[in-house]
Amino acid sequence: MLKKLVLLPLLLAPWLGAASAAPLSKTATGTAAYALATYRGALIDTLGQLVRYNTVADPAVPFEQNPQQQAFKRYLRGEAQRLGLDYHDYGHVMVIGLGSGKERVGIITHGDVQPVDPSKWARSPFDLDRTSEPGRLLGRGTEDDKGPIATALYAMKAIKDRQVHLSKRLELYVYMAEESDWAPLQAFLKDHPPPQMNITLDSEYPAVTAEKGWGALKISMPAQPAPAVDGPVLQSFKGGFFGSQIPEDASAVIAHATPALEAQIRARGAAQSGMHYQFQWQDDALTVTARGLSAHSSKPEAGVNAISMLADALQVRPWQGTAPAAMVSLLNELVGTGLYGERFGAIAYRDPFMGPMTVAPTVLKQDEAGLELNINLRRPRGKSKEELEAQVRQAFDGWKAAHLPQATLTAEIGDPWLQDSAPQLDTLLTVFGHYTGQRDAHPVAIGGSTNSRLFPHAVSFGPAMPHTVYTGHSEHEFITEKQLLLNLQMYTTAMVEMAR
Repeated sequence: MLKKLVLLPLLLAPWLGAASAAPLSKTATGTAAYALATYRGALIDTLGQLVRYNTVADPAVPFEQNPQQQAFKRYLRGEAQRLGLDYHDYGHVMVIGLGSGKERVGIITHGDVQPVDPSKWARSPFDLDRTSEPGRLLGRGTEDDKGPIATALYAMKAIKDRQVHLSKRLELYVYMAEESDWAPLQAFLKDHPPPQMNITLDSEYPAVTAEKGWGALKISMPAQPAPAVDGPVLQSFKGGFFGSQIPEDASAVIAHATPALEAQIRARGAAQSGMHYQFQWQDDALTVTARGLSAHSSKPEAGVNAISMLADALQVRPWQGTAPAAMVSLLNELVGTGLYGERFGAIAYRDPFMGPMTVAPTVLKQDEAGLELNINLRRPRGKSKEELEAQVRQAFDGWKAAHLPQATLTAEIGDPWLQDSAPQLDTLLTVFGHYTGQRDAHPVAIGGSTNSRLFPHAVSFGPAMPHTVYTGHSEHEFITEKQLLLNLQMYTTAMVEMAR
């Protein structure tokens, strides 16, 4: 019975709207209009300063000794003081506040960012680029999540300027390891009670009330003895950058290749949508370089997976005798160029609200020991962790028995999340509808994981619009000036309404 009751909000969620919410107050919309008129330039300037700091986690440098992370924190402290907001430093967590009410509203963000390949950017990804693509603000963190931090700061400043009476205290949380390690935040919340009501500015509109479970498969194939085969040999196969990015790049090296083989691979690759290939010869060795399109791994449909596509392009002949040859076989048999695990045994399924399971190879590394492939999973409700892992292993074991008994698999499978108690939800939907004209807005589910899971009564609210490409984690991250300013209005209004 309990299971049926828990499922009910999921089944109803697509039809929930803002009909029951009270109209927005003139105080809230007036403060938002003031924020837009007063701080549009300052908001972009502050975003530019935040982007300057390379806050990618460095495994070799502890957080407390990372000069970029600590400089970012010092700048943020200075900005809070300049704007007349109180500031508290708890190590990995900074809390910037306004007001003194016993009840609190949390605005949850993060200041760290994902790794970046500077060679793929028109200008440095840590220099806010306002000119390369007019109307767009390009830089690492502009959408995920430094844009939301800057926007929240000026929303709070506008509320302070207008001396809006708040019955609840506003607290902006900036966490510095969201992209790499949630443990410090979990430890912090054990000793510091979080606000009673929260919004996370790390996803999309209208409001996110469900998130798929994150999962990772690691498949290892040991190096093989020199193959005793005639003809072409697949010597190398690698690609990808980091685990939560759809890989934009992949490459393969073929020894004893022939012009006829190149022509076959070239023709198969040319039939793929969104892919670009280069071919380079050195003696009889052919290097095939594939270029797709990077995207957040929770949205594989927004990218073009270079690892999957290159494996498909190489499917012009049976490869044998090497670990790369076995990996091409595994990718083509169990993954293919689809997104939803349709070939991976029985693991494919979908939920009416949360959508389908997604399966995306993200990183393929090769060294003297062999190959290691990382596959990112995003799973909805509908199967237990144990059932899904058993299905993964059954499919892998079948391939392994037929092709490479030495291959190994490890699996980490997380849980989906559903928020079914968010008293601020109708208010957020009303705010979104007021500023966008979409009066029938309803909650949505996403494939990503945000810190909403760790805070009570939390839902995500922006910064990305629905049905647009989310650029965070990609090598082309940006937020438009129009969207940044729209977010300023919506965040200001939402804060006033939640804290009045």
